[in-house]
Amino acid sequence: MNYINEKLILKDSGITWIREMPKNWNIGVLNNYVRVIVSNVDKKKYEDEIKILLCNYTDVYYNRFITSTIDFMEASATKSEVEKFSLEINDVLITKDSETPDDIAVPSLVSEKIPNLVCGYHLSILRPLMDKLDGKYLLFSIISTSIKSQFSSLATGVTRYGLSYKHIKNINICVPPLEEQRAIASFLDCKTAAIDTLIAKKQRLIQLLEEKRTALINQAVTKGLNPNVPMKDSGIPWISKIPEHWEVSRLGFLSTTIQTGPFGSQLHASEYVENGIPLVNPINIQRGNIVADYQKTVNQEVAIRLSRHKLLIGDLVFARRGELGRCGVINKNNNGWLCGTGCIQVRVSKIKVYPDYLNLFISIPWVASWLSLESVGSTMDNLNTEIISTLPIILPPKEEQIKIFQYIELKKYLFDKLITTIDRQISKLQQYRQSLITATVTGKIDIREEVAR
Repeated sequence: MNYINEKLILKDSGITWIREMPKNWNIGVLNNYVRVIVSNVDKKKYEDEIKILLCNYTDVYYNRFITSTIDFMEASATKSEVEKFSLEINDVLITKDSETPDDIAVPSLVSEKIPNLVCGYHLSILRPLMDKLDGKYLLFSIISTSIKSQFSSLATGVTRYGLSYKHIKNINICVPPLEEQRAIASFLDCKTAAIDTLIAKKQRLIQLLEEKRTALINQAVTKGLNPNVPMKDSGIPWISKIPEHWEVSRLGFLSTTIQTGPFGSQLHASEYVENGIPLVNPINIQRGNIVADYQKTVNQEVAIRLSRHKLLIGDLVFARRGELGRCGVINKNNNGWLCGTGCIQVRVSKIKVYPDYLNLFISIPWVASWLSLESVGSTMDNLNTEIISTLPIILPPKEEQIKIFQYIELKKYLFDKLITTIDRQISKLQQYRQSLITATVTGKIDIREEVAR
C-alpha cells in the first residue's frame, strides 16, 4: 500500500477537506448518486396491514451488514409503505438521529435479499444508482471521517440531534469510476476485517482480565486470604461457606445514616452553576469511583440548604435506579459534595467497618443480583433505604478488612495497568482503521498495486 505518488495525475478537488484527488475521480452531492428515502414505519402491528420484518435503529447501529442472521422484530405496514421502504441488496441504511451529533449517520449495508424486510422509523435508506455508485463503497465513504464530520456539523437539536432529508442529500462524496469503487471496497473489506479481528481478540483479552479480576475480588471478600482457615456456613446460598471467625450482618446494623438524596423539586434551574459544589448522581459512579460533572453543580447557598445531604469521607453512595450495584466511597477528593436525587447515602460505623472494604464487597456480582431481586418499580429497577438497610454483608474483623482491601488494590493496579495498555492498543487500531478508510475513499492511497496482486 502506497500513498499517492507521481504516477497518478492529480487535480484540485475544490473541497478543503479533500484537497487533491485523482484526476479521473469526480466529486458531487449524494443526491446525484443515490435515492434518499426517509422511513416513517413504526413498530406497531395492525390486523388490517401486511405482516413484515422491521429493520430498526439498533439493527443498523450495531451491525455493519444487514443479513438474515439478525433477529428482526415483527410488525405491520401498509401496502404503500411496503412498496416504498422494502430493503434491497446494496441499500445503505443510516441512523438519522442521536443523542450527540458525533454519533449520527451510523451506516449499515444490506448484503442479502431478505423477504418482507422493511426499513423502520429513525432510519434513512440511501439507494445507490447502480450505474454510478457501489453500495459497499458508499458504506466505507460514510464511515470515513470526511463524511462523518459533514453529518456531525449538519445535525441539529438540543437534547437529541437529527438529520433532515435536505441535509442527507447534500453531503459531498468522492466518486471514482465504478470499477475502481469496487476495487476500493474489496481492498477495505479485506484490510478492515483483519484489523477488526485483531481488535476483537484484544477486547476478548480485556474481558477475560476483567472476569479474572472480579473472581479475585469475589474470592477475597467471601473466603479471605488464608486458604487454611476453618470455615462455616454463611446461611447465604450464593456465598456458601465463609471463614469461621467472620460474621454475617445487615448494612442497616453497620450504619448510622441511610438516606436518599434530595428530591428534584427541591432544586431549581437557576441554582445550578458551573464549577460549584458537585452533586453525586448515578452517572457519576463509575467502576467504584466517584467522578464529578462540573457542568452539574450547585452554589454555596443551595449547599447550605441541603447540608443534611453533605457527603463526608468514608460515606458510601449507591445508585438507586438503573444498573444496580453501582457504589462509590467518598474520599478526600470529593469530601463535601452532595448526594444527588438518584442516589442513597450510607454513613457506616467506622468502629466495625472499613468503608473501602465495604465498597469492594458491594462490587461483587452477587450484590447486584440481590439488589435487582429486591428492587421495586414497574419500568425501572429502583432501590429505597429499606432495601439498602437489609443488604446482607459478609464482615471480617476490621484489621482483616484493611488487609484484604490493600491486597486487592495491589492486584487491581496490575490488572488495570494491563487493561489500560490493551485499551490504548485498541484505540490506536481503531484510529488506524479510520485513517485507512478516509485516506482510501478520498484518493490519498494508491491501491492499484494492491489490487493487481
